[in-house]
Amino acid sequence: MSDSSRHRRACLLDTSVLLHDPAALFRFTDQDIYLPLAVLHGLDAARHGNSEQARNALQAARFLDERLAGVAPRDLERGLALGDGLGRLYFLTDGDMQAPVSVLIAAQALAHSHPDMHVTVVARDINLRIQANVLGLNAIDHESEARLDDPDLLATGMHTLTDDQDPLLAATEPGYLANEFLLQGTAAWRLRPTDTGFCTPEPVTDYGVEGESVWGIHARNRQQDLALNLLMDPSVDLVTLLGPAGTGKTLLTLAAGLTQTLESQRYEEILMTRATVAIGEDIGYLPGSEEEKMTPWMGALMDNLEILSAPAAGAMGAAGGSRWGQAASQDLLQSRIRIRSLNFMRGRTLLNRFMVLDEAQNLTPQQMRTLITRAGPGTKIVCLGNIAQIDTPWLTPSTSGLTYLVRRFRDWPHGGHLTLSRGERSRLAAYASDVL
Repeated sequence: MSDSSRHRRACLLDTSVLLHDPAALFRFTDQDIYLPLAVLHGLDAARHGNSEQARNALQAARFLDERLAGVAPRDLERGLALGDGLGRLYFLTDGDMQAPVSVLIAAQALAHSHPDMHVTVVARDINLRIQANVLGLNAIDHESEARLDDPDLLATGMHTLTDDQDPLLAATEPGYLANEFLLQGTAAWRLRPTDTGFCTPEPVTDYGVEGESVWGIHARNRQQDLALNLLMDPSVDLVTLLGPAGTGKTLLTLAAGLTQTLESQRYEEILMTRATVAIGEDIGYLPGSEEEKMTPWMGALMDNLEILSAPAAGAMGAAGGSRWGQAASQDLLQSRIRIRSLNFMRGRTLLNRFMVLDEAQNLTPQQMRTLITRAGPGTKIVCLGNIAQIDTPWLTPSTSGLTYLVRRFRDWPHGGHLTLSRGERSRLAAYASDVL
C-alpha cells in the first residue's frame, strides 16, 4: 500500500476530545491521528486539580508518554504505531517548534499539503466545529460510545400483550429480557431469568392501594407498582428509573431503601449522590463538610423525607403523629442516609449499601463507569434521571451516561430498567410538563 493511499483518511483531534475521552486515540480504526502542538499545551493546562477533566488530561498524557517511550525524535515523522487495526499518530508543529499551532490552522495546513487526504477535525467544542465548517473543513463531534440516534428508542422495560397472547409463550420470544414486565389488561408479570437461558413470567407483587405498602407508601399507578417490584428485589443489583419530574422516582426509591435498611436490615445505610450541575448561575463556594456542601443539591431528598417521615411518625405511636414526632422521625431517617459527592467516590468500595444516584443523566459514560464499579458485595445501585432534562452542555440524550448504562445492562439478568411516564404531582405540574 502506498504512503498516499494509507493517508487518505485522517482525524485531527482537538483538546476537548481527549479531555472527554482519553482513549479517543484508539477509537479511530484504519485512520491516522494528528495532534497539533496546541492540543498538548491544552492537556498541560488542564491537568491540574482533582476534576474529571484533570484526570482525563493526565490519562491522555500517559497514553502519549507510553507511545513516545524509546522513540527517537527523527522517527516521529514516520508516526507512532497505535495498535493492530489502527492508524499511526502524528504531531503537527510549526516550522521552528517554538509556538503551538492552532487546531484550525493545523487542519488547513494538513489539507493543503496533502490534497489526496480526507481530513476530519474531531472536536467536542461546538464553536470550533462551526469555524471548521465555515473554513471548508469537515468537522464532527466525538462520541466515546456508539450513538443512539433516537433516545425514544430506549427500552421502557414493559411489553403490552394482546388478549389472545400466552405470557408463557411470549416470554420465550426474542427481545423479551430478564426483569422486564408483561402487561395484559389489569394483569402484570415479571420475566424471571432461569438456568435454561429463557425467562419465565412471574406475577408481580401488588404494592397498590389494596396491596402491600413500602414504608407506608402505596403505588399510585401501575408503573410505580412495577418500579417497587424492582426496587424491593434483592436479586436485582442495578435498577435504572427514567422519567420526568413527578413520576415518583425519588420517593419510591427512598421508601424502598428505608424499608430494606431500617426494617429488614438488608443494607447498612442509604448512600445518596448526584452530579452537581447548576441550572442557573453558580452560587459559588459552599462552606462546611462534604455532606453540608452537598445538602443544597439534595433538595429532592429533603422534600421526600418530609413525606416519608409521616408514616414513620405514625409507627412511633400516639406521640408520633404530632409535629414533634414527625421531626424526630425525620432526624432518625436522616441518620441512616449519607450524602456523598461524586468527586470523592473514586477508589472506594461500597459494601452492603443501598446507593442512589440522582440526576444521573448529567453524568458522562466515563463517570458512570467509575461509579458503578464502586459496588462491593451486597450493594444495590439505583440510578434516577430524565434524559430530556440534561443540564451540562457537554452531553445530549444520546451521549448521556444514563443512556449508556441502560443500553449496556439491558440484557444482564441482575439488572432492571423501567421508564415512568405518568406523573403524580399537581395538575399544574402535569400540564407544564406537556406544554413547556
